Amino acid sequence: MSDIQRHLRAKTGDVAPYVLIPGDPGRAERIAETFVEPKLIARNREYTLFTGRTAAGTPISVCSTGIGGPSASIAVEELVRIGATHFIRVGSAGGRQPGTPIGSVIVVTAAFRGEGTSLDYVPLGYPAAADLDVTLALRRAAEAYLGKRAIEGVVYTRDAFYRRDDGLNQRLTEAGVVAAEQECSTVFVVGALLGVKVGAVLGTDSNIYLDPQPTREEKEALYRQVERETIAIATAAVDRLHAEA
Repeated sequence: MSDIQRHLRAKTGDVAPYVLIPGDPGRAERIAETFVEPKLIARNREYTLFTGRTAAGTPISVCSTGIGGPSASIAVEELVRIGATHFIRVGSAGGRQPGTPIGSVIVVTAAFRGEGTSLDYVPLGYPAAADLDVTLALRRAAEAYLGKRAIEGVVYTRDAFYRRDDGLNQRLTEAGVVAAEQECSTVFVVGALLGVKVGAVLGTDSNIYLDPQPTREEKEALYRQVERETIAIATAAVDRLHAEA
């Protein structure tokens, strides 16, 4: 009986145990370009899935999740069903500390659950924490690649991109939240409940506190660079996790 997944259009044997999960299908393509012998497995809706190897020989896949918790939860659920055990979100985020430049690398330790999808899995009292093994692999990979520790900390995961709650933003900034994005708390909670390991490395593409604000062109140029850095760091972290398995 076929186990082809309803949304991903993939089956057991199509994915590696280690999967990078960007939101953007275009970023999934760019990640796959760094693989050895990448193979396009499927392209359906917001999901673009490739499998290949790292330069060190570790089996690796990449699957885009689209924007937000509902589609990200589907990706993780279906990938787990066909053999994935370790996930690294490779994403973008907006800085939430005044001193955080655009183009900064962030290794996420946990997320404020400001989205709704994870509530369908477990009540709010349950923490959205990144897996420790994945996070430590990302820390070490980032330090080796950057020559210094990346920013590390809690992010704010939200649903409504264009709704801005200045009061909440200020409270979270004062609480030390480092960035805002739209998938981390969902994939952390879903992964924990499914018994798999999920972490995240993000690059900042904006910061609401910068004054003056850079132009769109300047922001995009800075993000293109940090995207390459987060991809390299996530891939190196996968090699570390595989070597320690």
